[in-house]
Amino acid sequence: MTVWTPDDDGHADLSSHDSFSVGAPHNTFARLRRDDPVFWTEYAQGTGFWSITRHADIMALNKQTELLSSAHGIRIEDQSPEEVIARRTFQETDGREHMGTRIKVAKAFSKPVIAGFEAQIRELCVEILDEALPKSTFDATKLIARELPMRMLGRILGTPDEDLPWLVEKGDALIANTDPDFTDHVLDKMTTDEFRLMPFNSPAGAELYVYAKDLMARKNAAGDTNGILHLIMQPGPGGSVISDEEFRNFFCLLVAAGNDTTRYSIAAGLQAMCHQPELLGQMKSGEVWETMADEVIRWATPALYFRRTAMADFELHGKAIKAGDKVVYWFASGNRDEAAFDEPMRVDLARTPNKHLSFGQGGPHVCLGMWLARLEVRVLFEELSKRITKIEAAGPHKFLRSNFVGGIKSLPVTVHMS
Repeated sequence: MTVWTPDDDGHADLSSHDSFSVGAPHNTFARLRRDDPVFWTEYAQGTGFWSITRHADIMALNKQTELLSSAHGIRIEDQSPEEVIARRTFQETDGREHMGTRIKVAKAFSKPVIAGFEAQIRELCVEILDEALPKSTFDATKLIARELPMRMLGRILGTPDEDLPWLVEKGDALIANTDPDFTDHVLDKMTTDEFRLMPFNSPAGAELYVYAKDLMARKNAAGDTNGILHLIMQPGPGGSVISDEEFRNFFCLLVAAGNDTTRYSIAAGLQAMCHQPELLGQMKSGEVWETMADEVIRWATPALYFRRTAMADFELHGKAIKAGDKVVYWFASGNRDEAAFDEPMRVDLARTPNKHLSFGQGGPHVCLGMWLARLEVRVLFEELSKRITKIEAAGPHKFLRSNFVGGIKSLPVTVHMS
């Protein structure tokens, strides 16, 4: 049964970024969930991988970190051991090593600490909407969805406002390194071996590292030792300290993942409002604010998948998975699983429970920034719903060319003001 778009015939190549350039291939995911939930996927640019598409299987496997490791890479691409070590963040670590880094920064992203940012976030939302909405017709990804996480990034990192557009441009080049609209070094279209030891195999990683070193030098000279960047520099258990390489990769992760995922969640929520006009009325009623952020984030699923590597042989749904095999958790599929969600192809702002997978729930790698993402999404839509009576599409929207990051990169809309 067709559940999404005629552009997906139900047999899309999940290893191809082009298969996702008009949105995730949900017809293919629906077929696999039904007929072949542990699917061997060929990969033209390297070794194949197992695609895990059912919500329950992803939740169960995500808890088994000794069986399925993050330490050999979290993307589909093959990497040498040297490349894995050079590029890794704490996302690509397991066990004590992962928790040692996580503990250093978890407090800065805890629910109580993030709640203290609400007034700042609301002030930013008001500024952004006051600038964008009077234009009536505009690109909502550029003028709204991109702006809020970018400006909050500056507050978290302690960077000058004038540096933020450049930082976000470099973050885009990292995380959307398969889309020619965001980088000149398209990962699967050219040889990028000279950058193979840089984060995301991108020259933007080197530029961000130079910036981070200069930023830290300026902060230290000014006696500014507060904030997330100094927390990560503190000695861990046993006195271990983060290396220059690890600091570079952590900074790149903050800039890229901390900005893009919230941006694309907001953009997806705005697109949903264009196609489900009743959503605005539900927001105006004020009855959905406890649940709406998680539903928007489920709908968006900015991280389409994360990969793990099998550390021992095991069997799932009759398929023999061998030690060393790549195993890909397709969050984009799990978040549309009919067995986990009623009417998963519709946005239901009052959906509860909502055990979506967008934050990597079920295991130790749950997203550090989830409380910030939820808060930004909720406050933005609270302020937007006060100001408009209608929002509608003003042209076709465009998705990223990426099977890793799902996002609407261009969203022309027309708004009608209250």
